[in-house]
Amino acid sequence: MATQVCGDTSEATELCATQRLYLKPTAKLGIHVTLPEIKVAGVSISNWEVMERLKSMVAPDQFNVLKVVESSMEFIRFEGETDTKGVIIKFISKLEGKFIKLSGFAEPLKVRAAELKVKFPSVNDWNSFFREAGNLDERNPGERPDTIVIKGFPCKWFADDDSKSKPSEDVLASVFRRFGKIRCVDIPILDPYRQKLSNNEFQTFYFGSHLHFDAFIQYNQYQGFSNAMGALKGMKLMHISEEGRAATANIQVDFDRTCHLSAKNIKKREQERLKLIEMERKEEERKRREKEEAERQKEMERLEEERKEAERKKILQDAIRRKEERKRAREEKKRKKRAERIRREIERKERQRQLEREREQEKAEQKIGAKRLLMELLQRVAAVKEQEEEDRKKLEEERNKRLKELEMLKQMEEKKRKLEEEERKREEEEKRKKEKLEEQEKELRDKLIQNLKKMEQRRDQLKKELLQRQIASSTAKLTSFVNDTSTGK
Repeated sequence: MATQVCGDTSEATELCATQRLYLKPTAKLGIHVTLPEIKVAGVSISNWEVMERLKSMVAPDQFNVLKVVESSMEFIRFEGETDTKGVIIKFISKLEGKFIKLSGFAEPLKVRAAELKVKFPSVNDWNSFFREAGNLDERNPGERPDTIVIKGFPCKWFADDDSKSKPSEDVLASVFRRFGKIRCVDIPILDPYRQKLSNNEFQTFYFGSHLHFDAFIQYNQYQGFSNAMGALKGMKLMHISEEGRAATANIQVDFDRTCHLSAKNIKKREQERLKLIEMERKEEERKRREKEEAERQKEMERLEEERKEAERKKILQDAIRRKEERKRAREEKKRKKRAERIRREIERKERQRQLEREREQEKAEQKIGAKRLLMELLQRVAAVKEQEEEDRKKLEEERNKRLKELEMLKQMEEKKRKLEEEERKREEEEKRKKEKLEEQEKELRDKLIQNLKKMEQRRDQLKKELLQRQIASSTAKLTSFVNDTSTGK
């Protein structure tokens, strides 16, 4: 299911221009190499060596893919793939009927080459399948040939703008709506519960893969289904990036044999899905209860531990309290002795302070003159700072003005960008409306052509009936005339 780089897009036909998707014919080549009889024990022929010889035989052209599909003692069968069917014809002319000479083997290896026909269901296949299925009702959607199942779509080719990794059902429907009106589509990997469904039918998709997906596409009418199957026959999907790089992916196309999008199967899957949701809810509820019980148990253990710790702390605090009381009694005695010493020391210091105050008063008178001089200096410094502050405020106002002008310019540019974005969105919307009108016109034209064909068939049938009546009337008259003539004789 891996995507491959495509170097030649000449044979591609457009599938959906908005998604850059195209259909390209599958060009596969089957190569059969007959091996000589090995008469010496221990001698073998390398598949890789034969493959390299085949590549050299078609040079300078190259295979996109060349792989061994079957190997035995008598032959090796290869399957090759190229960009176009025109290259297949060149490869067949270079390989068909040719021989390969390997060192160590006297007998050469004969090569046969032919184009491989891609297996694809025919109209008879799906008609026979639904005709022979006794438990299906063709009046019900999904129980008749109206649904295509396709495997191997690259996810990123069908992703919308919001998600570049997951495919979108809306994008898928828009791509395949060109073949006819679509009733519904289904991408199983988008349903997280689909992989867990108990029915084995729901286990056949690429769950867990982020690269490819399967899809079911159901059309309203058989004509849409038939158009899509006819367009996809022998084709692979091609995508051209915005840079112009092309890549292809091999897809598997079949009509739905499981009635996947029938009403009863959709209902069955929904019931299974609801059961799984309910089971998940119950499991989450059980886990929540277990978690709450565990937390409650832990809380009880924590409370018990806190109670024991509180008892230990209380015993310790009582011992400390008794010890503190004895300590305070001893300190009280020391405090009284210390207070008496302090009182005497205070009285001595008070006398000293009185002397110091007298000396300080003299010093204060000297400081008053110094402070007056200092105040004059401080006033001059304050005046200088005030002037500097006014200059700084002017500079700040000028800078704020320039910032406001820049902000206004930025807002004008943002408004201009938004207007351009709205204009571009309006043009895209008009383009989508035009495409939708063209699609509706095509559907109406197809219906008118079908109605015209039915009217022509009805008119032919009426003419045929009228002619039969005229012939019957003429025959009756002729019979009556003959009978009358016979009676007259």
